[in-house]
Amino acid sequence: MDQKFGHLIRQARKDKGYSQRALAALLGLDFTYLSKLENNRADYAPKEEVIRSLAEQLGLEAEELIFLAGRIPQKDEELLRQHYKSMPTLFRRMQENPKFAEKIFEQAQIAE
Repeated sequence: MDQKFGHLIRQARKDKGYSQRALAALLGLDFTYLSKLENNRADYAPKEEVIRSLAEQLGLEAEELIFLAGRIPQKDEELLRQHYKSMPTLFRRMQENPKFAEKIFEQAQIAE
């Protein structure tokens, strides 16, 4: 997905009619931090709980937002740990062979 995390949450916030200050207050965040997130200038990806709260308030899909923010959902971390030796090979093959990557993503869509 070529959409940036910050752009997506800014657009959703505006669509819902929230100001940065109002949304930040609902989430218990400093509005300057929310501004950094929206402008993709935060020093690190937000915690999963923050992302899930953003998703809930803005009507966005939490799992997709977590990945878009550069995080891996906690529930998926165990699967990665179980197969940690295979992950570098899988990612390398996907980068080297776009058709293989496309097949993997198509299969993931079918499985949902």
